[in-house]
Amino acid sequence: MFDLANLSLFDLLPFIVVGFAAQLIDGALGMAFGVISTTMLLSLGVPPAAASAGVHTVETFTTGVSGASHILHKNVDWRLFARLAIPGVIGGVLGAYVLTQIDAATVKPFVLAYLGAIGLYLIWRGFHFPPTHKAPRVVEPLGLAGGFLDAAGGGGWGPVVTGNLLVQGAEPRRTIGTVNTAEFVLTVSISVTFIAALGWAAFTVATLGLLIGGVAAAPLGAWIAKRAAPKILLVLVGVLLTLTSAYGVYRALA
Repeated sequence: MFDLANLSLFDLLPFIVVGFAAQLIDGALGMAFGVISTTMLLSLGVPPAAASAGVHTVETFTTGVSGASHILHKNVDWRLFARLAIPGVIGGVLGAYVLTQIDAATVKPFVLAYLGAIGLYLIWRGFHFPPTHKAPRVVEPLGLAGGFLDAAGGGGWGPVVTGNLLVQGAEPRRTIGTVNTAEFVLTVSISVTFIAALGWAAFTVATLGLLIGGVAAAPLGAWIAKRAAPKILLVLVGVLLTLTSAYGVYRALA
């Protein structure tokens, strides 16, 4: 834990900026808070274990505010929410268990390469097709896989679930809003494990800064998702997915 009495704005400011930027992108495009926050925290010198624990703790709050904002803007498909949230929690619990038994890092480059290919396809689709939407058929397996990878690999819910639903032709705005809202249920289940194992020691200065910035940005991200043209959202999701996956493959193989 940190000492509130001796805490200054300059201590918090870098983490507030990171949290704001990461949640703005996550709320608008349905992915990347964990990837951006963890990467930036590591670059600022935060130890990997503390970065992972802090980001998951913060996501409990940011996904709650983001989900509420998406609900307010009518960005949520409740039937899709139920189909994602339940298998997502199951996958999250399984992922947390597997993480204690084997090294999930061995399969991470292959998952990232697959997500990068999805990102490239979404960019191509955004530029070459008008936004025609249809209900996705494969949902529950995505929730299970997304929850598993998020817990076992330190991230993956947004890229796996949002990316694959958009490939199936789902409407970008409601897909992004629904995936963000369902993530709250998933994150709570994962964060409880962190708190049970580490106590409130995971709540550091970095965590507080990310929390302030992330909560401040959450309503704005939901508003952007509602206002942006579906074709633009599709291309932006593809670009973000491709870049983050390529960077992840580079780090995993370096």
